Amino acid sequence: MKKQARHPSRAADTPQPFPAALEPDLRQAEKTLMDLLSIPGPSGREGKVVEYIVKSLRRAGAPAGAIRTDQAHRRSPLGGEVGNLVCRLPGSRRGPRRLLMAHMDTVPLAVGARPVVRRDQIAPADKHTALGGDDRSGVAVVLTAALEILRRGLPHPPLTLLWTVQEECGLLGARWARVSALGAPRLAFNFDGSEYHNVGIGATGGYRLVIDVHGIASHAGVHPERGASAITIASLAIARLHREGWLGLVQKDGLRGTSNVGVIEGGDATNVVTPHVRLRAEARSHDPAFRRQIVHAIKSAFAMAAGEVRNEDGAAGRVAFDGRLDYESFRLAEDTPVVGVAEKAIRAVGGQPERTVSNGGLDANWITARVAPTVTLGAGQIGAHTVQERLRLATFRQACRVALRLGTATEGVD
Repeated sequence: MKKQARHPSRAADTPQPFPAALEPDLRQAEKTLMDLLSIPGPSGREGKVVEYIVKSLRRAGAPAGAIRTDQAHRRSPLGGEVGNLVCRLPGSRRGPRRLLMAHMDTVPLAVGARPVVRRDQIAPADKHTALGGDDRSGVAVVLTAALEILRRGLPHPPLTLLWTVQEECGLLGARWARVSALGAPRLAFNFDGSEYHNVGIGATGGYRLVIDVHGIASHAGVHPERGASAITIASLAIARLHREGWLGLVQKDGLRGTSNVGVIEGGDATNVVTPHVRLRAEARSHDPAFRRQIVHAIKSAFAMAAGEVRNEDGAAGRVAFDGRLDYESFRLAEDTPVVGVAEKAIRAVGGQPERTVSNGGLDANWITARVAPTVTLGAGQIGAHTVQERLRLATFRQACRVALRLGTATEGVD
């Protein structure tokens, strides 16, 4: 605590005035971004990203005691190298604590990315990799705000900076974050998206399924009739879901959701009637009850298919399901204070705020549920999760300006 008291952002007896205008060091921000894009760090292997952020914070003057990692990776089914990274700064002006956050992990397709600047965009040099702007752009935005505040001794309310792990594999870092380490923030801002002027006030909920299909093995050439193929069972189930409108975009009686069978694993040889396959599927909807209907339809389709595929003795296959709610949907009321705070910061840099609701899950789902109302803001990402991924530098620069204003409360809305 004494080390924190010596920090240039220490609490003062008299609130200090806001600067009239703030401009981050954008050249340094872009260097930070390029550094972060070059560091491999898929879900569960974010250790080197943590090292980079910690070194940057310490060089800027953050006390060692202000920086910590939690044990989220030990609670995650994925395991992993490290937990979420948290930096808590006491305020130099009065006001409710604010949380700025982004996730450190990328999809596997971004591993090995070599970022290059082409005109006003950053692209991967290798056409076979994604860029990893999702969400290294957000990581750089939040880190830039922290470094500006630390280096320049800018007045600010109490701040928590949070960089999460394992977002891409089910929001696991946010789900298992140690809430007590965050300092009870009342306003939270998640940087993870495209346009800096978008204010994400809600997101869908997602349910994940592992489906084990058990058939009956036999020699496919000598006695195929003695077998019951797990592949046939899975195929019939998927075909039924497609035919009845429960796969892909799902629209029933005015309700809307999505589902997908994304992974199928199984089989050893063409001369064996396959005894087992494992599938991984998901269902999403903003309406929890309709999402449960989609899950029920998936389970029913597989159960019926298992009963239809029998061998010559009448023996059938069977299915087993293991499912979990990855994250629940949420939608903030339009008069929620954090929405207005974000919109004023966007206007302060010349933008026109636009409220959005995401059909994908965000760390904001869990932070809203567990910590504080959270809005999600963009940081320049285009074509995330694909080899066509790009990052707009002009948008990234604006996001850095927005984050610094949110971190220093220059719009004066508390």
